[in-house]
Amino acid sequence: MSSAAPLPVPGPRGIPPLFARLVDDAALFPPGNAPMPDAVRTHLSGRVGGNAGVMGLFLCQASRLPELITELVKAKPAEPVELSLVIDTGLGGVPKALSIVESRAELLVLRMVEMPAPADVDDVWLERVNEFVPEDVIRVVEPRRGGQEWLDGIRRVVGHGSWPKIRCGGLSREAFPSVDEVADFLAIVAGVTSFKATAGLHNAVRHTDHETGFEHHGFLNLLVATGRVLSGGDVRAALGETDGAALAEEIKGFSDDAARAVRASFGSYGSCSLSEPVEDLEGLGLL
Repeated sequence: MSSAAPLPVPGPRGIPPLFARLVDDAALFPPGNAPMPDAVRTHLSGRVGGNAGVMGLFLCQASRLPELITELVKAKPAEPVELSLVIDTGLGGVPKALSIVESRAELLVLRMVEMPAPADVDDVWLERVNEFVPEDVIRVVEPRRGGQEWLDGIRRVVGHGSWPKIRCGGLSREAFPSVDEVADFLAIVAGVTSFKATAGLHNAVRHTDHETGFEHHGFLNLLVATGRVLSGGDVRAALGETDGAALAEEIKGFSDDAARAVRASFGSYGSCSLSEPVEDLEGLGLL
């Protein structure tokens, strides 16, 4: 398996390895859109709380690095913040952004670089990504969803050693992939490489948002579906399941090896809330 994520160790208060460092902090992004001072304060306090083991990297746009550094200078964290740098300045802006991060090693440590792929993502572009991002930093690339070109783009991303990313929601109905699309994505990546998910996964279980009417995917559905890809189970049924208790029971039945294999594929996902995923897991008896 290329580019695989090692299974995280249990966090404080015995966070199960299946959920350890699963939720990357995307407080700066929609729909949360937290101001930088609030996002930094909440992240730093979350690193020492009882559920700190669930929280992963802090996501920040390259264009907002100066803001982030200003707030961290004020906060004076005891340990550098583990960063996932989201490139919103184009591929050409990557070297400058990495230089800024490297110059503030007392405040930041770069673990991941994420970026959208161009519509015509090809081998030349992906090779440039590899050239710009250091080998010890995880590269995450998000091909544009839609049709066979999307699936081919995912395969190219995997072939170049990057993690593919799937966007599971957003501010419009079109931003939410269908069950079939998520299943097609998992069929390509699960057991082959690690992947990252983002957007629309605040809650553990698939549900309908009563205000928008949008069907939201659940991160627990995604974990179970990944397990079923690896074991030969019904992936689409797992993605469409709305019974949280049933999903929780299946999760509780995972062996250590199964949990390790699932998290080697499902690396992490971004959420603008840490409290909602934790509350859902606690409510289902999984934390």
